[in-house]
Amino acid sequence: MSEPAADLVSCDFADLPGWAEAGQVGALAALRRQARLWTVAAPKTRALGIDGVTLAAAGRAAFGLDGDDPVTARRFFETHFRPVRIVPPTATPFLTGYFEPELVGSRRRNARFAVPLLARPADLVDVDETNRPSGLDPAHAFARRTPSGDLVPYFDRGEIEDGALAGRNLELVFLEDPVDAFFVHVQGSARIRLAEGGVMRLAYAAKAGHPYTSIAKVLIARGEATPETMTADVLAARLRADRQAATALMRLNRSYVFFAEQPDLDPALGAVAAAKVQLTPFVSLAVDRTLHTFGTPIFLDADLPLGPEGDLVPFRRLMIAQDTGSAIVGAARGDVFVGLGEAAGRLAGRIRHTPRAFVALVPRNGEGRP
Repeated sequence: MSEPAADLVSCDFADLPGWAEAGQVGALAALRRQARLWTVAAPKTRALGIDGVTLAAAGRAAFGLDGDDPVTARRFFETHFRPVRIVPPTATPFLTGYFEPELVGSRRRNARFAVPLLARPADLVDVDETNRPSGLDPAHAFARRTPSGDLVPYFDRGEIEDGALAGRNLELVFLEDPVDAFFVHVQGSARIRLAEGGVMRLAYAAKAGHPYTSIAKVLIARGEATPETMTADVLAARLRADRQAATALMRLNRSYVFFAEQPDLDPALGAVAAAKVQLTPFVSLAVDRTLHTFGTPIFLDADLPLGPEGDLVPFRRLMIAQDTGSAIVGAARGDVFVGLGEAAGRLAGRIRHTPRAFVALVPRNGEGRP
C-alpha cells in the first residue's frame, strides 16, 4: 500500500491564528465565481479525498447569502466547512508567489517585436494512462502525433526556438525580449499592451510535455547563486547581462508553453486559469492538481515579504485552490497569485517561505480521508 500524500488532521476554527480577519469576503466572492461552473458539473475529487460533489453543494449555497459583510462570510465558511491541517509525511510545506506579467507587444512581427508566443499546435495530444505508448516517459502529459499516427515526445524549447514549428501560423503575438517571453512561460499568462492599440490577454493552453526545470536551481547547484539571493529580478538581470549564456541556460528548461487568447475578461482579475475561472489577487492559490480538488478553500498562516521594503508581515488568509503549475508538487505546496504587472512581479519573486499552517476546509458531510 502506498504512503498517503498527507495526513488530514482535524482542528477547530479557533485554532487558526487570525481567522476572524482572514479575508473571507474575498474568498467567498471567488468561491461564488467558481460555483457558477458547478451548476453544470462538480469538480473532480482528487487524491486527498475532498469530495467534489459535496464541495459543489457548499459552493452553490453561497448564492443565497444575504450580504457579503465579513461576519456573514466568516459564518458561511464555519457553517459549511470544517478545517483540517494538511501534514505531509516528509516534505516541508512551502509557498511561492506568481503573477500575470504586463508587457508590450505586436500582433505582427517587425524589427522591434520578434519573439513569438505560440498557440497550441494541432499535432499536440494530451496523454494519460489510456493512450500513453509504452516508450513515452511517464512524466510527459503531452506528445506529438506523427503522420503515421504514432505518439512520440514533442519538440522541446530549443527545437521550437530553432524553428521546429515555423510556418504553421501559430504566432499569437510578438514580444521584444526573449527573457520576457521565458518568464511568461513560467507564469503561464500575460497581459499584452499592443502596439496596434488595445490589450491582449493570454493564458496557458498546453505545454510540450517535457518536465519543468528551474534554471534558478541550476545556478544554485552550480554554486553561481545562493537560495537567499536568487529572486526573479536577480535571475532576469543575470539573463539580460549575457544573452548568449542566457539562451543556453533557458534551454535547459525543455518545457515549452502554448497559449490561448482570452477576450472579454474582467481587467481587475487575472487570466482564466486551470479551474476555469479568472484568478483573484491574494485569493487564488495554485496547488498540486493531482491531490487537491479545485475550489477547496485553504487557510494559510505565514510571514511573507509583502511589506514596503520586502519586510516580513503576517499573512493569514483564506484562499481558494484555483490553479496549478508544473513546479507545484505536494500536498502542502502552494503558489500565491499576487496580481498583475511589474509591482506584482516584484512581490511574487520574493516569496519563498515556509507557512506555519496549511489548512484545507473540508465541506461538512463530505469528509476528506481521515
